[in-house]
Amino acid sequence: MSSATRLRLPLTGVLRLGRPSDIWFKPACSVVAAVAPPNLALLALGRLDLAMYTMAGSLCALYGHNRPYVARARALAWVVLGMVAGLAVSLVAASLTGDAVVLVTVGALMAAAQKAACDATRIGPPGNVVLTFISSAALFAPQTLGQVPGHVGLALAAGAWAWLVGMAPGLLRPHGPERRATAQALNAAAAYAATRGTADGHARARAASAAAIHAAWQSLLAAGARPDGTRRALERLLVRAEVALAAPADTDPDRLRAWAGDLRGTGTVPSAGSPRESADELLGVDTELAAPRRPLRQRLAPLAPLAARTALGCALAGYASLLLGVGRPYWALVTAASLYQANVTLTWRRGVQRVVGNLLGVLVFAAIAPLTHLHPAALVLSCLAFNFGAEALIGRNYWLGTVCVTPMALLITEFARTQDPGQLITERVVDTVVGALVGFVAAVAVTNRRAGDRIEHALTAVESARESAARLLAEPHPRPRALETSRHALAAALVDLSATADAASGEWWQRALPEERVVLAEQSGHRTLAATVRRQGLAPRDQDAGRTTEDARP
Repeated sequence: MSSATRLRLPLTGVLRLGRPSDIWFKPACSVVAAVAPPNLALLALGRLDLAMYTMAGSLCALYGHNRPYVARARALAWVVLGMVAGLAVSLVAASLTGDAVVLVTVGALMAAAQKAACDATRIGPPGNVVLTFISSAALFAPQTLGQVPGHVGLALAAGAWAWLVGMAPGLLRPHGPERRATAQALNAAAAYAATRGTADGHARARAASAAAIHAAWQSLLAAGARPDGTRRALERLLVRAEVALAAPADTDPDRLRAWAGDLRGTGTVPSAGSPRESADELLGVDTELAAPRRPLRQRLAPLAPLAARTALGCALAGYASLLLGVGRPYWALVTAASLYQANVTLTWRRGVQRVVGNLLGVLVFAAIAPLTHLHPAALVLSCLAFNFGAEALIGRNYWLGTVCVTPMALLITEFARTQDPGQLITERVVDTVVGALVGFVAAVAVTNRRAGDRIEHALTAVESARESAARLLAEPHPRPRALETSRHALAAALVDLSATADAASGEWWQRALPEERVVLAEQSGHRTLAATVRRQGLAPRDQDAGRTTEDARP
């Protein structure tokens, strides 16, 4: 094994289209429903120049679509407050100074804070990019201190409407997110069971299944502790998915897929049956609900390198844009902010996707600009269409979504006044290239040495969780609650180890990764996980009575 991990910058598959998200239409329809009323009202009043402020609140409707509605209510409220707070800071800064260097610096620091906050809270797509786009654009909007309260008020009002739009589907399908997460876990478990645990690709399928099951448990836990028959039924289905993960050869994949299909719509949750007379398999869920979350400070600490990359890359991209005489340096800043992913390799992929999508997007803008200049209504309707298209397509590949995002961003600049399309296109192309190049250089310059440390911590967590489960398995009569809690802890540790190893493997120069140790830890952890499932009576026990104890050994 080499003494250091070297950077690899692949091009193969970077632009390949994937399958659309199962719920691609939800954010697409939600953003249209959130953006349309404020923009149409401003159109009727002849004040489209205020649309940037209402858009700040309306775009909050993009967030939280995978979260249960109880958790979504909180998450959307925080997104709205974060969006409005960022807008307020930017508008105040814009009203106090016109120094472009100072404004770019403020934008870069805000972008780093938004990146860290979104990653720490795991808010999910679209992450920090939309927040940074709004706050950065606002830095360069002509402003006075007296106008700030009114403009912030418009954003807050539109954000409240976006909150209602995001929560509205819960009236018709109150358990929709949990049902979807459970269905995804069942389908992933079925894919692993189809390999019988030995066929080609079984390791990748096992990791995907473990991740999907863990995500589904987190979805159910996020729904809260309120007693709910539907949630209990979903929990039992997840137990069956865990059985498939532990004993793929003894699982019928078609049955899992049938259960997943039955979760569509609003019908009754299919009964998975009770593997035992008691409900001990669900005891650990209540224990997890009572467990305290890690403090925010601990979740932010590992993100320091990513925040530093974002701050440096955004600042340098903005400064470079200013040196080139571009009138909108925030485009370069936002381009840089959009690049940063979990490691340098993923950042490179995102950079390629961003450049390709933006270049194609300016061609779309060139084609649509004459139409939008005919009437302000055409401008508003075109923006709505691009909003829908961006969310409908971005799940297939980031570059495809940005083909719609780019003309939408260019059209937004015309809400205040009609501008020369040629100049807009030129500045956008220059800022895209500058932002991508400078942003990637900053990612390479700021090394993430903590990636190796995080693997060590993740390995320690897996080994500790496995040893704890093994001790319980060695007892003649382990407490069901303790065994179930131990099983969930081990499953979560294994998922975290897999994600941490994937992130570290694509990082810039660092010490050699303990690949063999990671593989051994995953293998022994999954054997122990299977042993806990058998010990709980959730899966068929092997004919050899001693198999359960053997499975718990490293």
